[in-house]
Amino acid sequence: MKQEKILALIKEVKPATIVAATKYINAVTARKLYQCGINNFGENRIDSLLSKQEALKDLPIIWHFIGHLQRNKAKQVLNRISYLHSLDSLKLAALIEKYRKEPLMVLVELKLTASPTKNGVTLEELPSFLESLSSYPKVKLCGFMAMSDVDMSDQEKRALFKCARRLKEKYKLDLLSMGMSDDYKLALLEGANFVRLGRLLFEEEDLLEEKEQ
Repeated sequence: MKQEKILALIKEVKPATIVAATKYINAVTARKLYQCGINNFGENRIDSLLSKQEALKDLPIIWHFIGHLQRNKAKQVLNRISYLHSLDSLKLAALIEKYRKEPLMVLVELKLTASPTKNGVTLEELPSFLESLSSYPKVKLCGFMAMSDVDMSDQEKRALFKCARRLKEKYKLDLLSMGMSDDYKLALLEGANFVRLGRLLFEEEDLLEEKEQ
């Protein structure tokens, strides 16, 4: 892990914040990442988040859950994170209301592509979905999360991010979580506040073999 590379990325994305996607690194490497200046970590698996959190409990890390949160496991993690980037159903909102001790900063995941692998709330569903969230005081809606498809052109990706920005402005929200290692520069052009970076931060030797996950 090269500190100068990470410091350059932090400087590049400012005033946006890097949320390090730590799925493929272990707690030892995550600690080194913190020492390089990144203190926002994002996980998309509950078991991985909980194990890293325990190993790094001496560090003031801000934890984000950035993947699809299965409702049958949500109780395990809802009081262990500061941000949820992937609210995609009212059933999950109800679980936050039931199990969360304090209001949770939540971003609604937008489904802006036709990809069957993407979760999220469609444009057609969004107005009624947001209106319904007012029934859940512990869901503190702060923004939207959006993802492009890997086979999109840069022009198509930027158009998707622009759509998310316009929705943020329309609904007078504060945050946009969008952009990953391949497209974060396009997301920054459209006002991303959180960029979720993984492999850009790590050298090959930092990465865990998938079988270890």
